[in-house]
Amino acid sequence: MMTTKIHPAVNDLKSDMEKGKLSRREFLRLSTLLGVSAFTATQMAGLSWVKSAAAGSVKRGGTLKIATALQKISHPSAYSWLGGANVTRQVAEYLTLTDNKNITHPYLLKNWLASDDLKTWTLNLRKGIKFNNGDIFNADDVIFTFNQWLDEKVGSSLKGLIGSYLDPTGLERINDFQVKLHLKRPEIGIPEHLFQFTAQVLNHRTFEGDFLKAPHGTGPYTLERYSEGEIAVIKARKDYWQKGVDGKPLPYLDEMQFIDMGTESAPMIAALSSGDVDFIDMADRGGNDIFQALKNHPEIQIKSAPTASARVLRMRVDMKPWDSEKVRLALKKCHNHEKLLALCYMGEGLEGQDFHVYPLHPEYCKMPVPAYDPQGAKKLLAEAGYPDGLTVNLAVGSGWPDVVKYAEVLKQDAIPGGFKINIQTMPTSQYWEKWTEVDLGITPWTHRPLGTIVLNLAYKGDDTGKPVSWNESRWVDKEFSEILEQANGTLDVEKRRKLFCKLQKIQYDRGSIAIGYWLAVWMIARKNVKGIQGHPNAHMLFNEVSLA
Repeated sequence: MMTTKIHPAVNDLKSDMEKGKLSRREFLRLSTLLGVSAFTATQMAGLSWVKSAAAGSVKRGGTLKIATALQKISHPSAYSWLGGANVTRQVAEYLTLTDNKNITHPYLLKNWLASDDLKTWTLNLRKGIKFNNGDIFNADDVIFTFNQWLDEKVGSSLKGLIGSYLDPTGLERINDFQVKLHLKRPEIGIPEHLFQFTAQVLNHRTFEGDFLKAPHGTGPYTLERYSEGEIAVIKARKDYWQKGVDGKPLPYLDEMQFIDMGTESAPMIAALSSGDVDFIDMADRGGNDIFQALKNHPEIQIKSAPTASARVLRMRVDMKPWDSEKVRLALKKCHNHEKLLALCYMGEGLEGQDFHVYPLHPEYCKMPVPAYDPQGAKKLLAEAGYPDGLTVNLAVGSGWPDVVKYAEVLKQDAIPGGFKINIQTMPTSQYWEKWTEVDLGITPWTHRPLGTIVLNLAYKGDDTGKPVSWNESRWVDKEFSEILEQANGTLDVEKRRKLFCKLQKIQYDRGSIAIGYWLAVWMIARKNVKGIQGHPNAHMLFNEVSLA
């Protein structure tokens, strides 16, 4: 990934690291975003490079069976849940890859180069890569895919993220294997944005809106079958561009089968325990009940990763009573974060703080966990015109046991604060159909490696002021948006952290969410599955997974 020019800010980052103002982890993350290879950045940080496994330790062949829930899929750019992406990511790939340590690497890209002002990004593509139908991957596919993300009619979450700094007119095709992005404002997070789960690269010659009708990707597998609610089958290609440690094309497996087992945990636990399946896809699940049931099983391995995944209680600010800042703050004050983490997730995570920035995000501004304050909540409700309290409905998906428990604990703890909460449970698939529409709900949000990413995805408006597609609460705050735009283009971590102190306070004081707790995330498989690594998003990066 090393370019002919190192971005001038890299030396400043290295100096900050040496002065103790920046951790090695933060240096690795930021320097790789600016185009330094992971190998070089590791050396600059004074760390050793981990070598790959030896060829003799890998066995080829076999079928990996995965317990999951298969929902309807069509356009990868418009996914709103991770499970579908975990199937199609084996077939279609990404321009970049953010690993289990939150370091971003080139993938379909050979490398990238950012201008000094972070407003022009040159993307250099790998050559010699083919789609599974024989078409050559080139710049036309990249530009086509970007345009899908930016198309209002597609409804991609990336429209809100990438569209805030890039218009279709800013895409420039230099040649078959180079594309330039001309941005409306500075942005450091582009390489990580290109690995959002909705960012799978599409074949411009064959894709017409439904991936199942033309499942042509550059990945190591071909999609043989996808039956919603039943099974998905993918089979290994013979001509994939990546090589294994034995010098032969990946993948090591012959086949993967994704078996729909619904959203209840018990059947999945039983199937993994008996060996009927090899792996449980945890991408759209909390998984604490599965973890607790299997953590001491002698035939099971569990891999974990630090994560910014959370359960987000969100309030639609365009609907009463949530249009009142005082009512929203009152419900936040009914959160006992320590109790929620203990009862809902067995303490396996961190307490939330009612703003969507995780303590391990590099720009996080340290703040105390808000206190449980039901009397303060009751006072705010009275000031908002509800002296006798308020009855509200709370929508939750029944397939997330910890979310249901969150609702039950909050219901009880909110009574002294003046709230009567009616819990409306529904199948998880039904919740995903209406997750942006309910007035009050608890939505699972997956990990993002930078605080700026999730804030741009969920808490701002587009150029016209309209909430972006994943702004489920419809909250758009002018001051918040202006400070966020500053943060997007601020490379200096300390300066960005000062901006985040303001962003976090605004989101707590007058924002539209509460976060009870941050989740631990696990990858859970039988011990005969080799090459599994924990990932903060529970992404199944299985090119090099094998069976013993």
